[in-house]
Amino acid sequence: MAIEAIVTDKAPAAVGPYSAATKAGNCIHVSGQLPVDPATGEFAGDDIASQTRQSLTNVKNVLEAAGATMADVAETTVLLDSIADFGAMNEVYAEFFAAPYPARAAFEVAALPKGAKVEIKAVAYL
Repeated sequence: MAIEAIVTDKAPAAVGPYSAATKAGNCIHVSGQLPVDPATGEFAGDDIASQTRQSLTNVKNVLEAAGATMADVAETTVLLDSIADFGAMNEVYAEFFAAPYPARAAFEVAALPKGAKVEIKAVAYL
């Protein structure tokens, strides 16, 4: 099965040896998206709500480049620098998904790249 790299200028470019997403068959694996605004290269804000919104906007834009939508997402993983931010993250997260909601795991981690508060990855099926 061929694996296709997904690239878009509507999400931050990969800064290492990885792709923003890969498509294999009908499956799209979106790499963890930091809350970086691709227009500025900076975080969308300092609070968890603005960072979650930008991370999910980046996921959405990568999926669109692959021909998918947020409705195609089957699973997400949310990495938080503080689990105390879970509630505020969850409020914004709910703006991006409708029932049936994707399966999800959320973890507190010791640190995220560039000092981000959140990073979100997704798996979608066409």
